[in-house]
Amino acid sequence: MPSVAVKLYSVFFKFLLKHRLQNRIQTPLDGNSYGVTTRPEESVSASNPSFTDGVATKDIHIDPFTSLSIRIFLPESALNPPDRQSDSRNPKPKVNNNNNQNPHIVRRNSLDYSGSSSPPLPPTTVKARDEARRYSYGGSNDVNNESLNNGVYRGYSPNVDKPRKLPVMLQFHGGGWVSGSNDSVANDFFCRRIAKLCDVIVVAVGYRLAPENKYPAAFEDGLKVLNWLGKQANLSECSKSMGSVKGSAEFKKDDLARHIVDAFGASMVEPWLAAHGDLSRCVLLGVSCGANIADYVARKAVEAGKRLDPVKVVAQVLMYPFFIGSVPTHSEIKLANSYFYDKPMCMLAWKLFLPEEEFSLDHTAANPLVPGREPPLKLMPPTLTVVAEHDWMRDRAIAYSEELRKVNVDAPVLEYKDAVHEFATLDMLLKTPQAQACTEDIAIWVKKYISLRGHEFSY
Repeated sequence: MPSVAVKLYSVFFKFLLKHRLQNRIQTPLDGNSYGVTTRPEESVSASNPSFTDGVATKDIHIDPFTSLSIRIFLPESALNPPDRQSDSRNPKPKVNNNNNQNPHIVRRNSLDYSGSSSPPLPPTTVKARDEARRYSYGGSNDVNNESLNNGVYRGYSPNVDKPRKLPVMLQFHGGGWVSGSNDSVANDFFCRRIAKLCDVIVVAVGYRLAPENKYPAAFEDGLKVLNWLGKQANLSECSKSMGSVKGSAEFKKDDLARHIVDAFGASMVEPWLAAHGDLSRCVLLGVSCGANIADYVARKAVEAGKRLDPVKVVAQVLMYPFFIGSVPTHSEIKLANSYFYDKPMCMLAWKLFLPEEEFSLDHTAANPLVPGREPPLKLMPPTLTVVAEHDWMRDRAIAYSEELRKVNVDAPVLEYKDAVHEFATLDMLLKTPQAQACTEDIAIWVKKYISLRGHEFSY
């Protein structure tokens, strides 16, 4: 069973969440289509473009019509020469199978919740977060890709030979559609941990929240970021090709025109992704309701096919997805009053997220097991599902992974004993051994699909 501290914090957490949800129902909306991505009560962590803790971050506002933004997490390993990649591998953690009847479900042993109750990153105000966005594009692109200016990593040069390329992980935070943010203290801590353990560039999406922006706003934001990544890859290639003509006779004849075009293209290129991002190895990771977004984006990526080139979604991770349905599962009946996010509060969150005329527990955004969903499941990317023993949503997530396995999709389940919903991402649980073990297990599985040939990880 969860510890006494977890049980007490759960009661306090549910009291505050219920109060906030009820207030959002009673408060009339102003109809602002620009959107809300951070609540005033959220503690946010300012971006930090230096590698003080092994990961540099920056915030970028990528859509002029909405509040959609992203936070990029660049691990310091990106500055290592390519020939050192094989030496920086971490040893594979051991996973205890416990002889389950279902070989696709791996259960972790119960672990002590004796760690610190909060991450070490200092919270800041939303105003401080916005001021930190002056680093949005990291400075001039004339800086060498391994150069640092006062500890701040600025960008890249298109002519640098053999920069270190890392896979890109698109991350969607949780919060029941109505809270949470990509730059919250908890999400910032989790993404830094994932970036270092998986050795990837994490792009955390600040999608619009309900009820100000109802379905499909959050889903559209997720897909918009995936398309933005594709444009970034193409702009980067264009910048490199223009740089390669330097010194040619044609370049000398039209120096001024080339300078104007190059300057415009360079201003559009995100330097960290251009220098170090390998979008042919893209992974989606969603937390709670973010897992619903990740699954939607994965489906749209499958439908798009080669139109997304060079972006290729090679895998996705669904962490305790926010699934529901009109016919209750065993866990939805037995654990309806479970810890942190119980079923009545989640029903309230769905009412805030779905338009009134579309409200249904079998909505395609809510129930992944609705017959006839497109595209066919057999086309879905490999999918790792993380579930918790004391989470009322666990059975439907397991059932979805079983449907994927029926059509030969690699879809294992990691079930954690004595765990609660958001046990690896909630602020007070982030530093527990169980949260650390979960991210290590995710890294083991993800590296099987993102590692270069000859360095594949298995489990």
